Amino acid sequence: MATIKDVASLAGVGVGTASRVVSGKGSVAPATAERVRQAIEALNFRPSHVARSLLSGVSQMIGVYIPLLEGTFYTPILSAIDAQLRDSGLHMVVAFGCGDGDSRRQAIEGIRFLIERDCDGLLIMTDALRDEDIAALGETRSKLAILNFDFAGLEAQCFSPDHRRGGTLAAQALLKFGHRKYAVIAGPSTSPDNVARVDGFMQELALQDVDPQHIAIRASDFSPEGGWNCARSLVASGHEFTALFCANDETAVGALAYLQSVGIAVPGAISVMGYDDTHSAKYSAPQLTSVHIPWPDITRSAVRWLLNQCYGSRHAVQRDFPISVTWRASVAKVPLAQESASILPRRA
Repeated sequence: MATIKDVASLAGVGVGTASRVVSGKGSVAPATAERVRQAIEALNFRPSHVARSLLSGVSQMIGVYIPLLEGTFYTPILSAIDAQLRDSGLHMVVAFGCGDGDSRRQAIEGIRFLIERDCDGLLIMTDALRDEDIAALGETRSKLAILNFDFAGLEAQCFSPDHRRGGTLAAQALLKFGHRKYAVIAGPSTSPDNVARVDGFMQELALQDVDPQHIAIRASDFSPEGGWNCARSLVASGHEFTALFCANDETAVGALAYLQSVGIAVPGAISVMGYDDTHSAKYSAPQLTSVHIPWPDITRSAVRWLLNQCYGSRHAVQRDFPISVTWRASVAKVPLAQESASILPRRA
């Protein structure tokens, strides 16, 4: 495989001159540059990634940190990041948390890993970091984009949907179909986006004279297993409800599976609504009605902002991310028999 030294030797120039032609930086006489280009073509020279980095002063890589690498939520986000970077001739290095250890420590270690790989910029998706962790990044903060979390003083670098609005829309959708008796499967109480969507849901119901004290809530870990276990707990409790709001789609899919396993019809006896409108929502049984969060648009905007900061590009960056409800088969009007008295789900 030819090296930059081989190119320089064939062209009859120094390595520094050949390097300036390859990188496109620095002044080289036109005739000399043409000889170098002819040598590159004759030798079929292709600089390695390391060589290009040394020549250009940038790694042409963006570091990405996510809390975990599983499920149907993070994979489409990584795909959107990768597609946007490849359109610009760039690549990504991914770090993610693992195990049951402290999520903050995992995030700090993951970000340190990316910095040590000389990534030109960082895109992170975690709510585990504190303000002092961000401050400790020093100059790296200027080339940092943040998904789904807001840090004070870094508003321009944060790209997040209005989760409170999402919760409000979920409540309005279920109210529209006449539901007055509710249960909620929430995510972790330490997750700000979960708190926002559940608060929006509960406050909208309260405005419509649904007493929050009469709403049963179970907390999960955003996983299908968590949805299954929480649905089982709700059914076993004897709490009466005709509508179940789940704080994400994976939880909702787990809840649907449990309800089906014990013979509770959806939406015949209970309507179920998810959140995020991920790929899995359209393939659940029944297909899941879900609050649509435009994650691809949010992700692309974060990447474009970061590319502008790192490479001086001028990509358009979107800041307004409309939220809506995607209607499918898991939500229906309260059956007439339940309008006056809710049917108690059969206990497992």
